[in-house]
Parts: sequence; structure tokens; C-alpha cells
Amino acid sequence: MNMSIYINENKITKLSIIGSVGLPANYGGWESLIENIINFISKDLEICVFCSSKIYKNKIPKYKNVKLIYINLYPNGFQSIFYDLFSMIYAIRKSNLMLLLGVSGCIFLPLIKIFYKGKIIVNTDGLDSERLKWGYFARIFLRLSEAFAVSFADCIVTDNHGISKHILKKYGCKTVQIAYGGDHAKKIKLSLKVKKIFNIPNIYAFKVARIEPENNIEMILNCFSKTGFPLVIVGNWNSNQYGRDLIEKFKKISNIKILDAIYDLKILNQIRSNAFIYVHGHSVGGTNPSLVEAMASGLPIFAYDVNFNRYTTDNSCLYFKNDKELNSLILNINKNVISKIGIKMKQIANQKYKWSKIGQQYLNLFRNL
Repeated sequence: MNMSIYINENKITKLSIIGSVGLPANYGGWESLIENIINFISKDLEICVFCSSKIYKNKIPKYKNVKLIYINLYPNGFQSIFYDLFSMIYAIRKSNLMLLLGVSGCIFLPLIKIFYKGKIIVNTDGLDSERLKWGYFARIFLRLSEAFAVSFADCIVTDNHGISKHILKKYGCKTVQIAYGGDHAKKIKLSLKVKKIFNIPNIYAFKVARIEPENNIEMILNCFSKTGFPLVIVGNWNSNQYGRDLIEKFKKISNIKILDAIYDLKILNQIRSNAFIYVHGHSVGGTNPSLVEAMASGLPIFAYDVNFNRYTTDNSCLYFKNDKELNSLILNINKNVISKIGIKMKQIANQKYKWSKIGQQYLNLFRNL
């Protein structure tokens, strides 16, 4: 073995992972990423994950052989900037490698690099500054943070070819592309108990997402309310006024089943994997976790027509750009076509989105730095 690939063959690589809510994973894509890759890298690295004590009331010191450090701030919104900053300050003396998830704290990288002698990797996520929920000044800040990330990090990771192209075109910077895994989403028979508790119909379309405008939730709800095809949709409806308004508007539509966020993966997998089709409305981002999970479940996909979604699905599902096109897809479902798309999605997921592959790619990156 060529030992030169290691940062130092006589020194343990101490990795700090910064920017997620924390572990155990109960919240979103970053947490699922960490939860799954540590299964493949923790035996080779000494790992510390920063967690929000605002979210985790039970502060366990270790999880899956990973040390957990708690920061008394929320990891989202305005506080996320300082959540990342304090995590990085702590990590300066405790690690020789940092993995930053997202760019909000990267505004401080010029300062951090003065004191930190290790390597810094930034996974930029999607085009966060383009999310409709942000105001003018927030978007300016996120664009500046992205520019600082590209300028001062030792390596930029993207999870989608569309994001890689954006970084290369805008900054002239090459990236390391590592996708998101999906094989934690298992095909599970829908139990009578779960079917009854959540009132799941026999045949239905499914969607799970954060309830944000850029995920085209209202368009999807409008289309299904008009076509009458059953839809089960899961999300954090009460986290913002947008979600609460949608509940009020569609709660009486008989073919639409609105469910609150489900953090029990066994239950979520049952409902998701037995859907007839999966509807993906995300218009911003890279390799969206919910899309990859649906592919890994072998579901036929109707996806919003943006380059990120086309790259993720290898141009092999059905796409819509507006209400009219989505209505047409719903009203003209062909079982044979749908079946073939589901098989193709599963094949792509097996080739590109398995956590064993993703974990090995991250481990190789950490070693080669």
C-alpha cells in the first residue's frame, strides 16, 4: 500500500464535521449523510460531530464511536452563521481536518485559516442563495459566503454535476463530486397498522419535503386537487406561514392526505416505498436526498424539470415545468411506462447512490488531502 496517500502515516486523522443539526440523524439530508458515511469511515478516522444543544436535549457524549460536541445555538437561520463559527473555533485545536456542510459559516474562513494548520473541505450543498425564502440581504450574504468557501477552502465538494458546472463557470474552480446515498430507504411492506393510523389509500402518489416555495408544494397540491388522483404528502407544515396557509387551503380536499414530518424511518419507508409514483418538485439544489431515496425505493418519478434533477435521474424519468405539464402526467399515467421508469430509477440508484460507494469516496478524499 502506498502510505503517502495518508495525511500523515504516523498521525491519526482527526476529522471535525461542522454544519449539521447533529447525531443521531432525525432531521434532514446533512444528518443522514453523516449517519451513513460514519459507518464506513469511523474505523479509519477519529471523528467529532458538532450538534445543536437547542435541538438535542439529551446530550450523549458519543454515538457510533463518534465524539459529539454541543453548541448552544440553532443550526439554521441567522444563528447558523455563529453555530458554524464556534464549531470551527473549537475544532482548530481538536482536529487536522474539517468538513463544513453548507456555506453559511464560510464568511469566517479567511480568519480561521490564519490559525488553522489543517485542511478544510466545504460541501456547498445546492444553490442556497436562490431559495425563495431568503430576502435580498440574505441572498447577498450567501453568495459572498459561497465565494469565500471557494477561495479559502482546500477542497470543494459538490453532490451534483449541475453544482459542479456552476462552481466552475462562476469561479473557475474544479470540484470533487460526491453524490448522496439512498439505499437507507428500504422497500418495506405497508402494514395494516400503519395504513390505518395514517389513513393511507390503496393507490397513491407520494411526496416528502421541507415545505418551502422552491419545492413547488402549492403547484403539486393544486394539480392533484384538480385531477382527483390520491396524494400522500409529508412535511414540516407548521414550521412557517407558507406551510400553515397550504394546510388551511387543502385540508378539506378528500384525495389529498397531508401528514406531519415523520422521523421514524421504518414508518416513512413503508409509506414511501409502496407509493404508485413519487412527485419531486424541488427547483433548487443538487442531488436532493428525497429524490435519491425515492429512486432507491424503485419508485417511478415525476420530477420538476431543472438540470439538477435531470442529472440525478440520468434524464430517465418524466418531467414537468408547470401545472399544465404535471396535470398531463397525472391524467395520462401508463402503467407499463411507469413500471419501466421505476426499474430504471432503481438501477441508477444501485449504480450511483449506495452509501458504501459514497463512504469510500469521502474516505479517499480525506486520505488524499
